[in-house]
Amino acid sequence: MLKSMTGFGRCEIADEDRKITVEMKSVNHRYCDITIKMPKKLSIFEAAIRNLLKQSIGRGKIDVFITYEDYTENNVCVKYNADLAREYYTGLVKMSKDFGIENDIQVSSLSRFPEVFTLEEQTIDEEELWSLIEKAVSTATKQFVEARIVEGENLKQDIVAKMDGMLELVNFIEERSPQIIAEYRNKLTDKVNELLGDKQIDEGILATEITIYADRICVDEETVRLKSHIKNMKETLNDSDSVGRKLDFIAQEMNREANTILSKANDLEVTNKAIDLKTEIEKVREQIQNIE
Repeated sequence: MLKSMTGFGRCEIADEDRKITVEMKSVNHRYCDITIKMPKKLSIFEAAIRNLLKQSIGRGKIDVFITYEDYTENNVCVKYNADLAREYYTGLVKMSKDFGIENDIQVSSLSRFPEVFTLEEQTIDEEELWSLIEKAVSTATKQFVEARIVEGENLKQDIVAKMDGMLELVNFIEERSPQIIAEYRNKLTDKVNELLGDKQIDEGILATEITIYADRICVDEETVRLKSHIKNMKETLNDSDSVGRKLDFIAQEMNREANTILSKANDLEVTNKAIDLKTEIEKVREQIQNIE
């Protein structure tokens, strides 16, 4: 199934304790480049998330955004540092004696000193949390891939239509080539008659000249290869694997053949068709850049 490299997917999963939202989008890229933005506490799952994504994604620059909300009230606890509080208290008593001032220490004031009380998050159940993350990422990825398939089908139809148009141009060039040689023979014969008058034309020399000209402008090999490339591209569009790189290579070969035809062209009509052919090939190459 042909896939575009642009797509979007989103999934939100929530229960009574937490909510996880996964959003992902992508644009064209030569390789598979995945960027994941998520809370630091979920970073332990990054490698697993990447492996999960790569099972369904071959190419593209993919940005993944994961948000996490914890609704539980018992996910943090207060830790009392008695040793540190004792150090603060001892220092305050000594300060009172050293300066001869009243010791007005109260528990409330002592508790406000740094690190006497700290908040610590309780250990999360990694297996339970991963189960939730995996489900959210998998669902978002499925939606993401489906969007790519829909766009890929649109690209396929457009490329096939362009292939059909290119085939018509190639057929025209094939049909026109023998006419060019015949027209050249007539022009050459008329020119020789004009120069020689009543003298008889040497058919051998004339045939040799026409053969040299025909060989110089012959594009049979190029048109045959172009037809083969068009057929190959259409077949490749039906492959289920990532085919973007292969399609781009075929398009390069098609462009090479079109350039050769244009360089050999000694006829205005063939030249115009060759230019049209190159234009269509370039359009196809632009579309191929969007294919995974």
